[in-house]
Amino acid sequence: MTSTKGLKVGVKLMRTQELYGGEIRGVLEVAKLCDRLGVDEVHVSDHVAMSEAGHRGRPGFPYPLDYDGWFEPIGLLHAIAAVTERVVLSSHVLVAPLRPTILLAKQLATLDALSNGRVEIGFGAGWQREEFEASGVPFEGRFGAMCEQVEACRALWSQAPASYSGGSVRFEAFHSLPFPPQRDGLPISFGVPATARNFERIARLGVGYCPAYKPAAELAADVQAARTAYAAAGRDPGSLKVTAELPLNPPRDAGGAVSWDALFEEAARIAEADVDVLITHVVPQCRTPAEIEDFLPRLLALRT
Repeated sequence: MTSTKGLKVGVKLMRTQELYGGEIRGVLEVAKLCDRLGVDEVHVSDHVAMSEAGHRGRPGFPYPLDYDGWFEPIGLLHAIAAVTERVVLSSHVLVAPLRPTILLAKQLATLDALSNGRVEIGFGAGWQREEFEASGVPFEGRFGAMCEQVEACRALWSQAPASYSGGSVRFEAFHSLPFPPQRDGLPISFGVPATARNFERIARLGVGYCPAYKPAAELAADVQAARTAYAAAGRDPGSLKVTAELPLNPPRDAGGAVSWDALFEEAARIAEADVDVLITHVVPQCRTPAEIEDFLPRLLALRT
């Protein structure tokens, strides 16, 4: 059995407003609870908008079309930063190419300043063509655009003046101040499909790999491939930060009730797949804030 010592635990804040009558303050309350209980990271998710056609074209997408919890993630993380003290602020994942690069760099630098250097962001390239088209952003080439955003943001975060010239991002002698507290650049992970090309992108530009939920055996193979690509790029494969997700829909017992025991067994299997951070939803795993206070300490025990 692989040791899980050193494992970190994160919470994905989707649906947590449901525990507070649908009010957005519920997300902040759960974030504060995570901060108090010793959770390592909190994560938000992203869709600027969901089209009916895009939703129909994504069988198995876990959120209904009328789900009303797609809060703008960077704005929400600013609010979370203001009510927490130590928990890392992250995204699983931000659809980065939908956002203008210079604005994105300033938003994340401001978030890092407000949180005193607690930002570790996850970038994704998105899958919903209609969302891109409605935003006036090319869908084709979005992976390359995302990579250019990483390079351009890092230039803006570390230099003044900063210049960058790419296929979709260009600027010369720009000052984007203040710099974020993390002057070496905010740590950026990639939530992208498991392909050789994407693993090369992670090895070239990322500090982490944050895939969507996969069973432990499949995840372990992908993690090995990502670390192999890291080594091939001359980087320490052990330094790649792998963030793995527990299933949104937890296992249930014969009576239909959520089985925490089965979920924690799955958590242990995933943690042993050479994972550095394990993130979980707390809804529908928990039905009340009090249940979260029982649930999270059991998950946090995997760190020892």
